[in-house]
Amino acid sequence: MGLGNIYRRRMKVFSVAILIYLDYKGVQQREKWTKKSKVPALWEKAHDRNAKRVLNLIVELEGLWVKLGQYLSTRADVLPQAYISLLRQLQDSLPPRPLQEICRTIERELGNSMDVLFTDFVDEPLATASIAQVHRATLANGQDVVVKVQHHGIRAIILEDLKNAKSIVDWIAWAEPQYDFNPMIDEWCKEAPRELDFNIEAENTRIVSRNLGCKKTNDEVRSENRVDVLIPDIIQSSESVLILEYMDGIRLNDIESLDAFGVDKQKIVEEITRAYAHQIYVDGFFNGDPHPGNFLVSKEPPHRPILLDFGLTKKLSHPLKQALAKMFLASAEGDQVALLSAFAEMGLKLRLDLPDQAMGVASLFFRSSTPSNEALQTLKSLNDQRTQNMKVIQEKMQLTPKEVKRFNPVDAFPGDIVIFARVINLLRGLSSTMNIRIVYLDIMRPFAESVLLGSISRGPTVDAHWIHDSPIHSDVESKVRKLLTELGSIHKILGMQVCAYKDGKVIIDTAAGVLGRYDPRPVQPDSLFPVFSVTKGVTAGMIHWLVDKRKLQLEQTVGDIWPGFGSNGKDTIKVHHVLNHTSGLHNAFDPVGENPLLICDWDECLKRIANTSPETEPGSQQLYHYLTFGWLCGGILEYASGKKFQEILEESIVKPLKLDGELYIGIPPGVESRLATLTVDIDELSMLQSIANQPELPSTFQPERILELATNLPVLFNTLNVRRAIIPAANGHCSARALARYYATLADGGLVPPPHSSLSQPPLGSHTHVPKFSAFNDTAKKRKGKEMAATEKHKPKDHQEKRLYDEEKLTSAGRGRDSSTESLARLVNDTGTSAGNDQYDIRNIYSNPRIHDAFMGAGDYSGLVLPDGKFGLGFKRVTLPDGSLVGFGHSGMGGSTGFCDIKNRFSIAITLNKMSLGSVSAKIIRLVCSELNIPYPKDFAVSSSIDPDSEIAAPLIN
Repeated sequence: MGLGNIYRRRMKVFSVAILIYLDYKGVQQREKWTKKSKVPALWEKAHDRNAKRVLNLIVELEGLWVKLGQYLSTRADVLPQAYISLLRQLQDSLPPRPLQEICRTIERELGNSMDVLFTDFVDEPLATASIAQVHRATLANGQDVVVKVQHHGIRAIILEDLKNAKSIVDWIAWAEPQYDFNPMIDEWCKEAPRELDFNIEAENTRIVSRNLGCKKTNDEVRSENRVDVLIPDIIQSSESVLILEYMDGIRLNDIESLDAFGVDKQKIVEEITRAYAHQIYVDGFFNGDPHPGNFLVSKEPPHRPILLDFGLTKKLSHPLKQALAKMFLASAEGDQVALLSAFAEMGLKLRLDLPDQAMGVASLFFRSSTPSNEALQTLKSLNDQRTQNMKVIQEKMQLTPKEVKRFNPVDAFPGDIVIFARVINLLRGLSSTMNIRIVYLDIMRPFAESVLLGSISRGPTVDAHWIHDSPIHSDVESKVRKLLTELGSIHKILGMQVCAYKDGKVIIDTAAGVLGRYDPRPVQPDSLFPVFSVTKGVTAGMIHWLVDKRKLQLEQTVGDIWPGFGSNGKDTIKVHHVLNHTSGLHNAFDPVGENPLLICDWDECLKRIANTSPETEPGSQQLYHYLTFGWLCGGILEYASGKKFQEILEESIVKPLKLDGELYIGIPPGVESRLATLTVDIDELSMLQSIANQPELPSTFQPERILELATNLPVLFNTLNVRRAIIPAANGHCSARALARYYATLADGGLVPPPHSSLSQPPLGSHTHVPKFSAFNDTAKKRKGKEMAATEKHKPKDHQEKRLYDEEKLTSAGRGRDSSTESLARLVNDTGTSAGNDQYDIRNIYSNPRIHDAFMGAGDYSGLVLPDGKFGLGFKRVTLPDGSLVGFGHSGMGGSTGFCDIKNRFSIAITLNKMSLGSVSAKIIRLVCSELNIPYPKDFAVSSSIDPDSEIAAPLIN
C-alpha cells in the first residue's frame, strides 16, 4: 500500500468524522427552535443520513473499519436504529471480490487446480466479510464444504489501518484523558495479525469444539454446565484458505426465517451466552468476535446455535481466569472486597479509593441486556450513571470542572481483559438486536462459580497447601491441624486461623483454608477476619485502660461524661451498667432493621443512643446489648479521653502489644488484599429454628431473628463501607494471632508477652500500614471539642486523686510478681534495640493488681455487676461446668472467639469465615484443652449437635 493511499484513507476518515460532528452540533442548535413534536423526526433524519455516511465510508475503505462497523452494528442497546439497520449489512454482505482472485488464492495456497480440488464450486459467495469471503463447494470425495478465502492484500490494509487507529486513539487520549482507549487498541494490534493466519484459526476451532464437547453425546458429557452448540469440523487449512464442514443453517439476523422455522430466539441467545461463559470461565480460551454474522441456527429440530469464525481468540492464564470469575461473582454478590482484590489480581489499578463506584461500574458491566426499543433509555441511564460517578470523583479529588473532564480514574488497564470486555458488549448487543433480554448474572454464574468452587471445594484432601505451610509449635498443634483437615474434608471449614498461648508462649499458630467462597487465595497468619462480637472484648479492654489511666471511673454516671446523654431517664446509668449489659438500652434502636447503612454513621449512632430511653431500670436486668454496647462504650471512650475511638485503640492495645496491621475496629483503606469474606453454614444455622427463645437476649435478638441476621449480615458486612465503619460491638477485623496475644496479655493481668513466635511469618506487627482515621466534619468536630472541654471543666476537683485501688499495695504486688515472668515482658525489635517509640515500650498495659476481678465483676467489683449474670464488666465470664469462674473472653456471631483461662495462664483465639453455631470452634477448644489437661469451659462443653433443649453455643452470640 503506497504512502499516498495511506494519507487518503486518513483524510477520508477525518473528513467524515468532522462532517458528522458538525451535523449533530447543528441539529442541537436547530432543536432549540423546533416544535417539541417535531424534535424526534429531526434527530431520526440526522441519524439516518450520518449512518449512511458511516456505511459508505466503511464499504469504501474496508479492512479494519469493517470490523468497527460490525461491532457497532451489534450495539442495538446504545445506538440509534438507523445505524443498526444500515451497519448490519457489514456482517456478511460486503461487495464480493472477483472470482478469479478467489480461485488464484485457493490454487496458490493448496497447490492444486480448482478442478482437482473440487467437483463443484459455487461462484456466488455465501458471505463476504472484512477479511475473507466464503463459498460453498463439494470436495472430490463428495463431501459438502465451505471454503473461506482471505482477501488479496488485506493483511497490509489491516495493519496500516491499525496504525491509523492507534494515532487517532493517541490523539483522543491527549485531548480527552478520560477517554483513553490505548489499552484496547494495543490489545487489538497484538491479536489482529493472528486473525490473518487461517492455520491458527483452524487450530482455534478444533480447541473450542473439543472444549465444548461438540462431538460428544449427552451420555458422554454429564456436566451440569454442558453446552448444546455445533461447530463445523476443519477439513483443511493454509495461511489464507480454510475448508470447513458445511452446516445448513439460518443466519441469526434473518428474523423472518427464524420465525418461519419456529426457532425460540430467547433459547438460542441464552445458549450462545452459555457457550461463551463456558469458553471464558471454564476453558479460559474464547472466541473474541461474537457478532451476529458469526452464528447460524440449525434448521432441523432441536434448533441449535452454530458457532463460526475463531480467528480472533484469547487464551487466559489460570490466575486471570479466576480473577475474572471473582470479578463477576463479586459484582453479583455486591462484595466490594472481592471485587477490588479481583481488580488487583488482573492488574486493573484505580487512581482513587471509591469502592461504591467501582462496584457500580462492575454491576453496570454485567447488567442484563435490554431490547433495542429501550436503547435510548439505556443510553440515558448510562450517561446519568457516568455523570454521577464523575461528580463523586470531583468531590473526592476536589477537582475543578475543567480538571474533572481530563481525569481518568483508571491508572492501569490490563490488555488481557480488553477482548473479554469486547465479548461481553458484543453479546449484549447481540441480544438487543434479537430483541431478547438476557440476565447475565443468572446465565453466567454457574460457570464462574465452577472456576472458583472447583479449587475451593476440593478441601484439604486434594489441596496439599490447604493448611498453611509453617513450622509446628507443639504436639497439640499437630493434632489441631489434623482436626482442621477432618473438618475441612466435610466442608465445615472454609477458612480459619487458630492461635493459643500457654504460660506466655505460643503453642499453636495455624492458618487453613481459603479467604472466601469466591476467593481461592489461601488464608495466611496475617489475614484479617471479621469477628463480630469478639470486638466487644477489645472495646471493654479499652474502657478498663481508660479507668486505669484515671480518665474514667466505673461508678461514674455516663451523663457526667457524655453531654446530653443523661436525658430521657438515663441519668442513673453508670459506666459499669454499660459494661455489664444492664443499662436497659439493649433495644435502643435497631439500625439493621431500620436502615442497615445507619450503622456506618458513627455520629448519628451516638446521637440516637444519647436521645433514647431505657426499657428496664438500669442495673436491674442483664440483657445482651448486641449492637448498642459498642456505641455506648465508644461514646464514653471519646468524651472521657477527648480522643477518637481508633486513636485510643492504637494507644491502649495495638501499639503496646505490637499488633500493627492485624487488629482493627473499622479497617482503613489499603488492607483489602488480606480480608477474609464471610459466608454462612446454612445447614447448621437452620437448626436455630428449633431452639426456644432465650430470656437473656433482647426481643430483637431471639433465635428466629439471629437466623435472619446470620443469613443476611454477611452480605452487609462484606461491603467495604461497613467494614470501614466504627462499630465497636461487631466490626472488629483481626488475625487469630493478634487476638490470642491480646488475651495472653490480659491473662497475665496486662503483662505484655515477649514478641510473638518467630515461626509465624510474616512477623506479627510487621505491617507498616498506618491507618488514616476518618476526620469529623468541621462543625461536628468543633461541637464535640466544646462538649469535651465543658465536661473536663465540670469534673470534681478530686477526680484525678480518686482511686479504686491502693497504689502502695499495687507497687508491692508488682514487686512480688515472678521475676522470670516479668523478664518476658521486655519488648525488643528485630535488631534487639528498643522497639519503636519509647511511649509504646510498655511492660504492662494495666497497673491495677485486681484487674482480673474488674474484667469478671468479681471480688471487690462484684457489687458492680448483676449476681450470677453471664457477663462481668465488658467480658463474658468463662466458667467450668461446675460453675467455678476461671476466666473471661468474648465470642462472635458465627463462631469466632477469644478468651483466657487465668488460672492456667492459657489463652486461645479462633477466627473463621464460615459462620455456624460455633460447633467447629467448640470442637477445637475441647481438643486443645483436653491435650493440655485444662478443663474446658461450660460454653464449649455442649454437644456439637444442637437440639431444642440445648443451650445456644456461646460462640454464636456473645
